[in-house]
Amino acid sequence: MEKFRGVDYYGIETLLAEDERMIRDAVRDWVEAEFIPIVPEHHRAGTFPVALIPKLGELGVFGATLKGYGCAGLSNVAYGLIMQELERGDSGLRSCASVQSGLVMYPIYAYGSDAQKDRWLPVLATGETVGCFGLTEPDHGSDPGAMKTRAVKKGDAWVLNGTKLWITNGSIADVAVVWAKTEDGEIRGFLVEKGTPGFSTLDIHGKFSMRASITSELAFQDCRIPLDNLLPNVKGLRGPLGCLSQARYGIAWGAVGALMACYDWALQYAQQRVQFGKPIGSFQLVQQKLVWMLNEITKAQLLVLQLGRLKDAGQVRPQQVSLAKMNNVQVALDGARMARDILGAAGIVDEHPIIRHMLNLETVNTYEGTHDIHILIVGRDVTGLDAFGAGGPEMALPIVQARGATPPSVSPGQRSSRPE
Repeated sequence: MEKFRGVDYYGIETLLAEDERMIRDAVRDWVEAEFIPIVPEHHRAGTFPVALIPKLGELGVFGATLKGYGCAGLSNVAYGLIMQELERGDSGLRSCASVQSGLVMYPIYAYGSDAQKDRWLPVLATGETVGCFGLTEPDHGSDPGAMKTRAVKKGDAWVLNGTKLWITNGSIADVAVVWAKTEDGEIRGFLVEKGTPGFSTLDIHGKFSMRASITSELAFQDCRIPLDNLLPNVKGLRGPLGCLSQARYGIAWGAVGALMACYDWALQYAQQRVQFGKPIGSFQLVQQKLVWMLNEITKAQLLVLQLGRLKDAGQVRPQQVSLAKMNNVQVALDGARMARDILGAAGIVDEHPIIRHMLNLETVNTYEGTHDIHILIVGRDVTGLDAFGAGGPEMALPIVQARGATPPSVSPGQRSSRPE
């Protein structure tokens, strides 16, 4: 197949600033040259190319929107374009950068002390140090407020006990951002360093998805960490949910990259594959699939671009991020399945990247909030009615009434007092 040519049916290129295009192109070229040639072997082996992490740091990928501490200070649109190009390579590559940036560096930057920022952010930015994020537990995924991991203050230390599961980069991380309940029932964030007594990791094997990514279990058994390892500037679920909103933003862009990769490959295949004496791309049903993918790519591109502009203007809401994550991942997964179908039997072998993207997107559809959870987040936002019930994960987020939506408790002649 020819080198990736980009997918831009509506001239979205013209809506990007010059520096945003340059950053995207630099990451695109790097992914094409350094990552795509080796990802099939890592997918087969179930490994991640750890040696590339410092190179990602050199590209300025980690913590790209943060200011200072060796970070690039880019726009959120530029960061989104980076995530798009990384996931065009593989969801595992984007996950590595997304976790490091949105789930590790962001909470240290937003919730940490000056000493924590000075110590961790510069080395995380270069990739010299790797981080992970411990929120999900074996029995608590979509309901993080019910977590069982506990942190008890004893003398000059916090003592952690509990287990975290499905943790990207867990076993290679030098530092883990771990969320636990303290004795007063408050959820707090803690920094746990690799090698701390009582802290162990175990990789999860047998995955059919995200194979070129490290996924681990974190276990804490009477794990003592210094009092200063507490993230001092946040309490409650809004801490981890704030991090997840950062990661979900990157995922919404990344899914576009995965779908672009599948579409471009399927298009070239359809132009070259001959059946019944002509390219299969000339058949109406194949064209329907290709146009559907192009249509969804175009809508998804416009969606995340506007989301990024809102984020850069400080006007984005978490519920808007949920809508983008929900939509873009779902259409990427549906499109990957269509692309696989266009390739027929050839679509199931890793000589072609489509099956790898399709399998990865099954995971992306689940993590950082499942498709259904995001439906309920947006549904609560537009109706003012909570489908979760008391204590649900979105109790930490304000309801902002959609324009024109009126809760049943408000009569047609009486406007809601909630801001629009």
